[in-house]
Amino acid sequence: MKKTHDKPLAQNRKASHDYHIEDTIEAGIELRGTEIKSIRRGSANLKDAYARVYRGEMYVYNMHIAPYEEGNRYNHDPLRTRKLLLKRKEIDKLQGQVQETGYALIPLKLYIKNGFCKVLLGVGRGKKKYDKREDLKRKQMKRDVDRALKDRMQ
Repeated sequence: MKKTHDKPLAQNRKASHDYHIEDTIEAGIELRGTEIKSIRRGSANLKDAYARVYRGEMYVYNMHIAPYEEGNRYNHDPLRTRKLLLKRKEIDKLQGQVQETGYALIPLKLYIKNGFCKVLLGVGRGKKKYDKREDLKRKQMKRDVDRALKDRMQ
């Protein structure tokens, strides 16, 4: 039985702030050389990453994986374009969803499942500035209510 990680090794926190995530899908990722060692060490960043279909295959762009320190000359390019491993039906479905205006494919999490590196992709629609402000107000109100309930309990 292989080890499974529940916690993400990298997470895109900015995505939920900038996008309304409507659908998610899990994809494998094609890695080379020392990239998996660097990911397991927690040296990956999804902040500005996005996914796109190119010639019928799905790729992730701007995903930064820091070079492995003990990797010497076999190290990888940190911002290399990496292929995502999905079935044809899944790629076609995602491509159809993204072709609508305002939608994008955003990597949300990077984690290990059954010994393989996986990416959780989200189909998101960009938020407007007023949507972001509304979300911040809602979060603050929820925090205040939770704090008041906690104080009342004690």
